[in-house]
Amino acid sequence: MNSSPPWEKLWHSATIACMNEGGAPYGLIENGALAVNNGEIAWVGQVSELPGPPKELASEVRDERGRCLTPGLIDCHTHLVYAGNRAREFEMRLEGASYEEIALEGGGILSTVRATRAAGEEELYRESLPRLQSLLAEGVTTVEIKSGYGLEVETECRMLRVARRFGRELPVSVATSFLGAHALPEEYLGRSDDYIDLVCGEMIEEVVRQGLVDAVDAFCEGIGFSPAQTERVFQAARRQGLPVKLHAEQLSDLKGAKLAAEYKALSADHLEYIAEDGVRAMAKSGTVANLLPGAFYFLRETRLPPLELFQICGVPVALATDCNPGSSPAESLLLMLSMACTLFRMTPEETLAGVTRNAAMALGYEDRGVLENGRRADFVVWDIRHPAELSYRIGFNPCRTVVQEGNIVRDQCSPVHIN
Repeated sequence: MNSSPPWEKLWHSATIACMNEGGAPYGLIENGALAVNNGEIAWVGQVSELPGPPKELASEVRDERGRCLTPGLIDCHTHLVYAGNRAREFEMRLEGASYEEIALEGGGILSTVRATRAAGEEELYRESLPRLQSLLAEGVTTVEIKSGYGLEVETECRMLRVARRFGRELPVSVATSFLGAHALPEEYLGRSDDYIDLVCGEMIEEVVRQGLVDAVDAFCEGIGFSPAQTERVFQAARRQGLPVKLHAEQLSDLKGAKLAAEYKALSADHLEYIAEDGVRAMAKSGTVANLLPGAFYFLRETRLPPLELFQICGVPVALATDCNPGSSPAESLLLMLSMACTLFRMTPEETLAGVTRNAAMALGYEDRGVLENGRRADFVVWDIRHPAELSYRIGFNPCRTVVQEGNIVRDQCSPVHIN
């Protein structure tokens, strides 16, 4: 139920894509208004339903003159804290080397591990900051950041401290994921079970002790970790009271998504090679399918994730940049919308749901991702007339105003400020 004025802020004469399920496409409200009090949405509806003239209802009133307003965007899968550069590996792939071949020769993830271990916390912060700022410039108000380029206790903690610092110093909500089971470090070659002992013991215990982690992730794949090893990581997370998620079925079907569903995972991510039993298990557990078109594109994958099966089974589909140095050096969530439409044949409404409502589900958030009374006041005003333009146009950033928890943190293309 909408609350009564006076309100702190009121936006009116906007096309509002509420993104709630049921009703009009996009949950669209033409000639809409949205009010904010105490960091929450206090009122949303048509201007004609307001209890008086807009200028009399709030301390600050904004006439958006038909501009589009959506929930703040959520990038629910990134690896954006790291050091180093892997442009040369990009060249190698184009010269014929496969992702697996590069990884097995000590490149891939391990080359980033070496660079990240060598970087101090300030260097990591400085190198990673521009990547995050690129996302914020496009209306991202919530971002997930993983560890996974340390593969030893000290550096894993350092990465997560940088992520937490971003959440304190920039106008963005940061969810952290511990991804110690990302790759096998060089010093554990041939001793993967011993490394999983470290991940499930000292490593996870320390990131929890320092308050650095919100969820636990793993890479279940032939070049990563087996289902049995992944389950050990999930069991360790359960002992710590942490939710899990999983990189699954990106290169083959090891039934990782089915395992993730057994542990009520928030999401299973990638999923190009998932089979029907995995999809049905995800539907039963409420696990979100998080698709990553940037990696699909960058690795020149040809096997499509089973969108139709996700739809038939009722599995929510989220989208994310997968911002990382090796397989998706993507710093534009808006570009992912276009890619998902073109590569996966998703509709513009489905892609926008994938970076708002369903992305919130993929992170376990119930207070954001849709524009409803009582929800967190995270939203974006765009210089467009219809939300489909966000997926349709390529290389276009119409972000005009960003509001996080009711505070205007970016306005009329002004730069993002660091506290």
